[in-house]
Amino acid sequence: MAAPALSGRAGSAGSLGNSPTMAAGRLPHGGGGGGVGPELDFRSAARMEDLNRLIQEFSKHDQREYDDQRALEIHTAKDFIFSMLGMVQKLDQKLPVANEYLLLSGGVREGVVDMDLDELSVYARGTDYDMDFTLLVPALKLHDRNQPVTLDMRHSAIGHSWLSLRLFDEGTINKWKDCCTIVDHINGTTNYFFSPTLVADWFYQSISLVLLEVQKKPQRGMPRVEKVERNGTIISVILGVGSSRMLYDIVPVVSFKGWPAVAQSWLMENHFWDGKITEEEVISGFYLVPACSFKGRKENEWRLSFARSEVQLKKCISPSLMQAYQACKAIIIKLLSRPKAVSPYHLRSIMLWACDRLPANYLAQDDFSAHFLLGLIDDLQHCLVNKMCPNYFIPQCNMLEHLSDETAMLHARKLSSVRSDPAEHLRTTIEHAKAANRLTVELQWRGSSNNLPSPQSDAGGENQPDDRLAKKLQQLVTENPGKSISVFINPDDVTRPHFRIDDKFF
Repeated sequence: MAAPALSGRAGSAGSLGNSPTMAAGRLPHGGGGGGVGPELDFRSAARMEDLNRLIQEFSKHDQREYDDQRALEIHTAKDFIFSMLGMVQKLDQKLPVANEYLLLSGGVREGVVDMDLDELSVYARGTDYDMDFTLLVPALKLHDRNQPVTLDMRHSAIGHSWLSLRLFDEGTINKWKDCCTIVDHINGTTNYFFSPTLVADWFYQSISLVLLEVQKKPQRGMPRVEKVERNGTIISVILGVGSSRMLYDIVPVVSFKGWPAVAQSWLMENHFWDGKITEEEVISGFYLVPACSFKGRKENEWRLSFARSEVQLKKCISPSLMQAYQACKAIIIKLLSRPKAVSPYHLRSIMLWACDRLPANYLAQDDFSAHFLLGLIDDLQHCLVNKMCPNYFIPQCNMLEHLSDETAMLHARKLSSVRSDPAEHLRTTIEHAKAANRLTVELQWRGSSNNLPSPQSDAGGENQPDDRLAKKLQQLVTENPGKSISVFINPDDVTRPHFRIDDKFF
């Protein structure tokens, strides 16, 4: 189903004349007209080759390559987070023993999941962290059951749901009763509704307790816990590992296998990923995340999230379109932050709709990043003017429905200023990325000059590098070419990682 707010899906290159991204003279395959000089953007008169160059420069500063030391620090922080969650499970056995986390690159603030939380603290890259991640942690799982996914959407806005524990066994209900709101029915039965706010309360308290215990007995190679904060229903943890600072937004979720009925009609349509990945990969599962609608009850309402599917769809998006999306996202995060109305997740949905609407051979062109950037800005402005941005998986869910006319037009005018001079806004965004990188380097240099302990040093201070993990990884990679290598954290022994090569553990 094409997005209602945008123009209809094009079935062939012949319909490109209606695309907002074809703002200037060049057609994708020739086009005639002879030599007319460099290709220009009709609206701003910017040279497309200049915009392409600026987008490439932004990508260079925004997506840094990591050396072996930084990769080891990232791995150390991830192990620590997973070990911590294993300890949380041992506190009261609420979390599933065999759990399946989804780790996403980029924090909640970057729109990797549709949360839209007003309570998020403002953290700045460079100042507060170098890298950010979102970790979805199932508090409950409905997996491998021979029954349809049943959600209670009677009290919620579309795309949201309450969750009754009647779907679960008696043991699960007893375990989570204290994290439920209770509704007594006339017939005498009691219904327990899983509460996102109460679950977040429990999760924050449990994580804080575990980290307090861990820090009482610091071990060799353990990351520094620099910050633990609850931001609404999200727990934000900033870890220091050597010279790296990593932000983890940890989100308690409910995990489902299968596909919800409310998104069933979406599967009946043609999509850009058809033939590139299988339907089974796309609909392998979904989540309920702790975020309510603008008129919903915070203590009861969850939002449907298709983050697992989006990870698969991302494989089918061309690098040039992804570069344009990242540059556009960086522009709008600052420009449209006050009053809060548009999130990066809106832009992500617009990009997915564009992939369905436009021919694959057009989107695959390497030197069209500028066209894609301008098109994304045009489409976002169009959505604001019409107060219509359909969710990609649930098109009947309008994610801008709640906006006032004044807020929508204010942001549309801001985007108009970007559209009039995209080159200048790209340069500003590049300078912000450079400044964040410079600040990171300065803090790393200051830390090393102050002789801060490295992640491989004893807490007592003997600065003896512990490179056993790095050597073990290097040995496994060298001895097992072409095989899948991963690290498995055993919930019954969270003190050490277990390497897995294909299906064999070490």
